[in-house]
Amino acid sequence: MKFIKATVENIPLIQELARRSWEKAYAEILSKDQMEYMLSEMYSRTEIETQLQNPNYRYYLILDEENNSYDGFIGYEFNYELKTTKLHRIYLIPESKGKGLGKKALQFLNEKVSENGNERIILNVNKHNDARNFYESQGYRVYDEGVFDIGNGFVMDDYLMEFLIHN
Repeated sequence: MKFIKATVENIPLIQELARRSWEKAYAEILSKDQMEYMLSEMYSRTEIETQLQNPNYRYYLILDEENNSYDGFIGYEFNYELKTTKLHRIYLIPESKGKGLGKKALQFLNEKVSENGNERIILNVNKHNDARNFYESQGYRVYDEGVFDIGNGFVMDDYLMEFLIHN
């Protein structure tokens, strides 16, 4: 497994991987309309280009070297808050689940966050998403919750989670 820093040329691949993972991860949680709205807003070419131009924002593709295929991606932002990195997105395609890639991606993130001098990682996870259990198994804890208006009559009802880096 290898992490490859994404560029503008990778936007169509990021969009495809997002759709493939979302269709499985959120099928039972979000309505089809909300899923389509969020994918079109959060993964538009303009949105991803803007993120890639932010010097603190990183996208990495997760490459399965054995099969020469991409299994997912991770997107995060250093200094989102004081000494805090926000994990905005980590998605794996359904076929890659259970290979330990999520755990390796979080270990990769921990290294990058440590190198950057941040001490905390935060993320939002949908209250009905089983990913919460995965994050807790990796040392994350819920520190708050929130309902966020994302437009078009939709909200995100999330747990806010954090992980403290021990430098």
